[in-house]
Amino acid sequence: MIKVYSWPTPNGHKVHVMLEECGLRLGRDWEVFPVNIGAGDQFKPEFLAISPNNKIPALVDPDGPDGKPIALFESGAILLYLAAKTGKLLPKTDRLKFQVLQWLMFQMGGVGPMLGQAHHFRMYAPEKIGYAVDRYTNEAKRLYAVMDKQLASSKFIACNQYTVADVAIFPWLRSWENQGIDWADYPHLKKWFDLVGARPAVQRGVKVLADLRKPLTGDKERDILFGKTQYGQHGKR
Repeated sequence: MIKVYSWPTPNGHKVHVMLEECGLRLGRDWEVFPVNIGAGDQFKPEFLAISPNNKIPALVDPDGPDGKPIALFESGAILLYLAAKTGKLLPKTDRLKFQVLQWLMFQMGGVGPMLGQAHHFRMYAPEKIGYAVDRYTNEAKRLYAVMDKQLASSKFIACNQYTVADVAIFPWLRSWENQGIDWADYPHLKKWFDLVGARPAVQRGVKVLADLRKPLTGDKERDILFGKTQYGQHGKR
């Protein structure tokens, strides 16, 4: 059984959704182990052994490509691994495959980092820094506009079929309101968002561990996630 070490964040939900979309069922084909990032579980030696960057999610598959166990970190790498393992959600032809991969990289290099910063400075920063709020809110709007334009001529984000790129992007847009987004400005993207959100596997995936997540309110949690605890761990084992 595949072991997933995760928390109910967008990157965690990417993997939960991908597993379900690939026909793997929680409790039958995979099991989940919560890594409470607000409590500092990501710094435990046993987790760092499989995720040296102290970030969720991480995955351990006892039946790796050569029949031996494999451990993986980085959600994008995990998505590609699952696509290869199951033969699903990544087209076989080179043309379509690279179309999908470019949008997957768009999520990993743009959507995730920039929307994460927008969310941080709008919601979590101890002081409101106008320059940072404006910069990342505007970048969020720019990224939403890029996707909206793409979806004006494509049913799904990379092509006319549902792929790993859709799986990767969807969880990041679930916090659209906290990112300063008005859906009225992005009608094509909103249509896609509703279409993907209605998929049973997506609905199952975003419920995984969801009852464990609580609003970030304490200074200790902020320190672990954003302060000296996070950065003081650098180089420690």
